[in-house]
Amino acid sequence: MTLKKIYNTSLTLLTDLYQLTMAYGYWKQGMAEQEAVFHLYFRKNPFKGGYTIAAGLEHAVEYLQQLRFQEEDLAYLGSLKGSRNEPLFEQGFLDYLRELHFTCDVDAIPEGTVVFPSEPLLRVRGPLLQAQLVETPLLTILNFQTLIATKASRIVEATKGDKVSEFGMRRAQGIDGALAATRAAYVGGVDATSNLLAGQLFGIPVSGTHAHSWVQAFESESAAFEAYGTAFPHDSVFLVDTYNTLEGVKHAIRVARKLQPSGFTFNGIRLDSGDLTYLSIEARKLLDEAGFTATNIVASNDLNEHIITSLKQEGAKIDVWGVGTQMVTAYDQPALGGVYKLAALRQEDGSWSYNIKLSEQLEKTSNPGVQQVRRYYDENGYIADMIFNEAEPLPENILVVNPLDSTHRKAIPAGTAYQDLLVPILAKGELVCQLPALKTIRAHRKAELNKLHESIKRLLNPHHYPAGLEANFLQFKTALVLELREKGEAAVTGK
Repeated sequence: MTLKKIYNTSLTLLTDLYQLTMAYGYWKQGMAEQEAVFHLYFRKNPFKGGYTIAAGLEHAVEYLQQLRFQEEDLAYLGSLKGSRNEPLFEQGFLDYLRELHFTCDVDAIPEGTVVFPSEPLLRVRGPLLQAQLVETPLLTILNFQTLIATKASRIVEATKGDKVSEFGMRRAQGIDGALAATRAAYVGGVDATSNLLAGQLFGIPVSGTHAHSWVQAFESESAAFEAYGTAFPHDSVFLVDTYNTLEGVKHAIRVARKLQPSGFTFNGIRLDSGDLTYLSIEARKLLDEAGFTATNIVASNDLNEHIITSLKQEGAKIDVWGVGTQMVTAYDQPALGGVYKLAALRQEDGSWSYNIKLSEQLEKTSNPGVQQVRRYYDENGYIADMIFNEAEPLPENILVVNPLDSTHRKAIPAGTAYQDLLVPILAKGELVCQLPALKTIRAHRKAELNKLHESIKRLLNPHHYPAGLEANFLQFKTALVLELREKGEAAVTGK
């Protein structure tokens, strides 16, 4: 329960005002308990990539389970005034909120799973007021962690199996950004972090070296290395670029030789500036010639997946990659752009009315229904993903169609193995599964990527994974769009 450890205050008001005004409106209209279905999804893979890594579910679930309006929350809401200086919310509504606790069903795609645009990461089904109320916090949690986990995964994949350490706390977007980014980066595959609080809260391995200020605090670079090596005889990595990088490597070697008789282990050197290809190659020569063939070369300096790929292609001799700013801030794309849309409302006769959000932009037109994602696979890996309406029967012959380009379609042979990705997490607000440990999630991400074709994982111009709507579902959506454009309405009654 990490959110409780971080915050002593209620997080129930971690939302936008309009969620409360809509909730009040539903309450006034007698719609608060009407059954609704919302889906949380994103429209484009981030970083112009071919896949996305789902993350943040554990924190989202913890938030939902703790959802209670405390007296201080209600007092604040009661103090809000409208344009006529009258209370924004009447006392009866505040009394309703006082008794409120989360009783929706939540189905979600497990953390660490590879996902694609328009696929619901989360489905919330239950009383309309509650399902609406949690939109903003769910997006806040899942958008950011999914974004960072994807960035970290791209960086980890670029290293081709080398170790990666996350060094980004000092450049992160505040305290929350630092903690959430470190957790998500670990989901994405990094091996360790410099963030001690994240290490404590999440059980992530911690690692680090020393700063340039350590070297500057001593009479000489050699004296600084010797002092550090004496303090940490088995855990020393010397930062060698404070003055002259290759001279720094030589100083590190001399100190390591001097300390060796006392049992010193020369773990590594760190390069934090300059031409990392040239410097790592030359440093490797010096270390090897001195007999320190097992000493690692750690590199940092505003690295990202593209720079790492270039360095490896150039033959850089780097064993461990320290990545900070570019990872934890998702430097080249600071937001995922996930959305949360109403897709169905239960009517008095028990039927569903299917809801859709229209747009002049095709990709912004939402999908109706009670959606599920089915992933087809064979012995070689994943074949295709299909979004379908769970409330309607599926045809015998399956055809997956890209809703943005109906000429891109994939027929699925009968008998093809599959799994449905949205799995029950909460039933009536109660946890019905055991959420996996972070190490398990991290391993799941690795296994997931191994099931994707290499062309989908490449950084530049990745191949498009076949993901789309079941053909009949797409036809129904298209007919609904045409009908709603004529009527100017937002729903149609289903079967």
